[in-house]
Amino acid sequence: MTDSRPSVAIVGGGIGGLFAANALIAHGLKVQVFEQAPALGEIGAGVFITPNSVRQLERVGLGPAVEKWGSRVGAGSRYFRDDGSTIAPVQVTDSKGWNATFGMHRADLVGFLAAALPPSVVFTDHRATGFSQEDKVARVTFANGAVVEADIVVGCDGIHSEMRPHVYPPSNPVFSGTVAYRGLVPHASLPGWPNDAWMMWLGRGKHFLAFPVRAGQLINFVGFVPADAQMKESWTAKGDPDALRAEFAGWDPRIERLLKLVDSTFKWALYDREPLPVWSKGRLTLLGDAAHPMLPHLGQGANQSIEDGMALATILSQADRDSAPAALAAYEQLRRERVAGVQRGARENGLRYDTMLGDERKRDAEIVAHASFRKTIYDHDVVVTAREAAAAL
Repeated sequence: MTDSRPSVAIVGGGIGGLFAANALIAHGLKVQVFEQAPALGEIGAGVFITPNSVRQLERVGLGPAVEKWGSRVGAGSRYFRDDGSTIAPVQVTDSKGWNATFGMHRADLVGFLAAALPPSVVFTDHRATGFSQEDKVARVTFANGAVVEADIVVGCDGIHSEMRPHVYPPSNPVFSGTVAYRGLVPHASLPGWPNDAWMMWLGRGKHFLAFPVRAGQLINFVGFVPADAQMKESWTAKGDPDALRAEFAGWDPRIERLLKLVDSTFKWALYDREPLPVWSKGRLTLLGDAAHPMLPHLGQGANQSIEDGMALATILSQADRDSAPAALAAYEQLRRERVAGVQRGARENGLRYDTMLGDERKRDAEIVAHASFRKTIYDHDVVVTAREAAAAL
């Protein structure tokens, strides 16, 4: 019966937590989301949404929102050498040719995920400070004095997760040695620039990415450059536009034209973690960056978080309060190996993009061949495997 299903408290109101809430509600479960910030939102930057997660957004009724706010990228998407010559087309479809690949402004994605939830679900200004559990209940304490009890707690609170050490001993994030300069340019300021193409330029030790967001109104850009020293992971560190322009001086004139328009940028140090051997403990589990922070070089951070949320909802929909810990173990077993492979693949692809795994000829050949790996990511339908896992409970 519905009232025997476990209640769920989600710690973290980012993309992963908000999608998980939508998926859990769609499966008939009671959910609350607790976000530490005083209001939901994201810094202005782009995110790439691929077919493996668009399937799940459609399943919870958010397909029209994706179409409204996203920018579908298509056959004009390309990899280029730093001089602008073409290496290969970009894989934007699954192996059946289904093109559901979108550039998205993070704030827009967070906005429509939140708007789809009932008003009583999300609680802001709740910074988690502790966790405990007993046989029948899990408990989260917050800095504002609130204490919340639920049958299940899901840590969706990012790479510096407060929930994670309650599952597995603390460890330090791994710095990649790379910093990303991120920003947005109005498409109207770039006459002739495509608003339906994902484009990446590859060079020695650095690479540059551009794709449309917000229904083609904006061009999101990211310049990936080496860093000499570690800096704290942040979405909000100010970057120097002149330093960014200097990094890509002499590259394809298209990049120079775009960067002339940049008057502000954010600088983001790239960290991930080693794949976790354990995601769950009793009535607590992890999701998204709390479980598997990854480098952005496959564009899968948000997508894998969305897969996590649908897998968790599908499995928990077949559980009751007593079997909920076993359901979390099944969720972890289902997701851990796939996500670890994507984490490792993102690290390797970053080295490939920066021509660190061989010379340009080897890099170009691997970029062409890499389309088959992307198809395996995009083809995956997490619901199929999650239903199998749920049936085995």
